[in-house]
Amino acid sequence: LFDGIYPFYPQQRKVAVFDVSSIIVIVVFLTFACSFLLIIPGIRGRARLYWTLRVLLSLLVGVVIVAVQFTGDWETGWVKANTSYKSFSRALVNADIGLHVGLAGVNVTLVGNPVNQVNETIDYNEHFAWSFDADYDHSYDEGLERGLPSPILYVAEKFTRQSPCSMHRQYRISGHYASATLWVAFCTWLISNMLFSMPVLVYGGYMLLVTGAFMIFSLLSFSTVRNSLVCPIQFGTATLHTSYGGSFWLTLAIGLLCFVAGITVVALHYFNLDLLKTFFDLREDKAEEHQEMTEVYVNTHFVNNG
Repeated sequence: LFDGIYPFYPQQRKVAVFDVSSIIVIVVFLTFACSFLLIIPGIRGRARLYWTLRVLLSLLVGVVIVAVQFTGDWETGWVKANTSYKSFSRALVNADIGLHVGLAGVNVTLVGNPVNQVNETIDYNEHFAWSFDADYDHSYDEGLERGLPSPILYVAEKFTRQSPCSMHRQYRISGHYASATLWVAFCTWLISNMLFSMPVLVYGGYMLLVTGAFMIFSLLSFSTVRNSLVCPIQFGTATLHTSYGGSFWLTLAIGLLCFVAGITVVALHYFNLDLLKTFFDLREDKAEEHQEMTEVYVNTHFVNNG
């Protein structure tokens, strides 16, 4: 203690669901959306509604593909338990222990019930990364040096490379492949937008189908961790069980939306091309197609012979 104040150890803290990267992505896409809404009054007629639907839906797909790369709720779980708080101490605390798994690492949360117990504020959220530029075991060792609470270290230890559970390898590889397929989906989303801006709408529909397919592939990659045995995370008689989180289901919903939109575009191309061109504001002006001549000159010689 220093004048009755606990020493502060600097640490990398990250919220369980959103972090700075996710917020930056959302702000960028909201800026594009607001910029479009400023110019939408300049579009006349029903085309204004069509443009609004197309742009906002496209931005929704793009922001979800990028934002879920940085969220930490692909798989989540909570448990309430009476557990030891610190090593070499018999003090027990009642707390909620949460595990949040993302594509780039895990967040372990410890919140006391109540927050103030054993003369301390029990409110922890620690992030342990396993991305290509991060060393999970090093982050875990730093947590040991800082003296993190025992429940956090116990959960984090399950994901270390030395753990016999092999959870680190399972989740790390699945997360890497899921992230890679999502970046491919982002590239195909960009290509689909470029194709929709040209008179090749059916190919834009095909690329939307490819985008949805890669999003589903990312979900299949992440879900492979369910096919292997996972070590139980026990706190006395309580067990921490995890289930798919919001980012997983949001990615699934947007992937199905891409499938529906792509199939609709392809079907309209073959069965009602005029309606498809109208929706994408590519239909030729009917007045120009059926423009009438105001003055006609007739050769009377050919008329008489007829």
